[in-house]
Amino acid sequence: MTSFSEEYLYRFGGIARLFGDDGLRQLKSSHVAVVGLGGVGGWAAESLVRSGIGELSLIDFDDICLSNTNRQIQALNGEIGKLKVEVLAERFKLINPELKLNICDFAFGENTRAQTMELGMHIIIDAIDRASCKALLIAESKSRGIPIVVAGAAGGRHRPDLIKTKDLSNVQDDALLARVRRILRQKYGFPRTKGVSFHVGAVASSENPHLAPSEGECPIDSVPPTPGRLDCRTGYGTASFVTGTFGFFLASLAVDLILHRSFD
Repeated sequence: MTSFSEEYLYRFGGIARLFGDDGLRQLKSSHVAVVGLGGVGGWAAESLVRSGIGELSLIDFDDICLSNTNRQIQALNGEIGKLKVEVLAERFKLINPELKLNICDFAFGENTRAQTMELGMHIIIDAIDRASCKALLIAESKSRGIPIVVAGAAGGRHRPDLIKTKDLSNVQDDALLARVRRILRQKYGFPRTKGVSFHVGAVASSENPHLAPSEGECPIDSVPPTPGRLDCRTGYGTASFVTGTFGFFLASLAVDLILHRSFD
């Protein structure tokens, strides 16, 4: 049975008072992988660390850009140009020195899926913004019996109150997740019948994305925006109070899965 150090209990006693000692024990004995550490994944990962999670795998190939400041928790002066996984790992160790961390500075895809799945996580949080990679990750996790929760598109949204959790099969008004569903059905044999659950938790907004007129030094290309992407090339902007809400919803779903399954 998982035991607690005195310092760990002092740090996370508030979690025990919320979920009980057994709940905290389940959190400490659990391993979550967060795939994609941008404006959504970084907040999800931090929330898990502050919930007393015992092991965390951080998967992202990218470095921190100055233009990430509006939405990413790791975008701080002095950290620009550093790898997201390394900066977040250092930050998370300051929150919980007992946390076990696996730092994976690569992008999830066909060439890295085996490497990713060999990490031995109990739950996966998908915060990738590319539909094909999201679908591959979902299909891999389902085939291996690993619960996964996924994020929809946060770009161009203003209202955190319109963010909800649903089964992936039932999400509406999200072009990114619509593409993911189509790939899952066409390529990976997911149910085509309307109303049949995928048993994949999703976080999505019912708000239509907004595109402000181009101003300043962030030109908008003439090509249509890619669903979900949050960069200057596509023109979609975003704010941390939206991406953070997505991340906190994902962390909440992961914690709920942990508390209803035993990984000790």
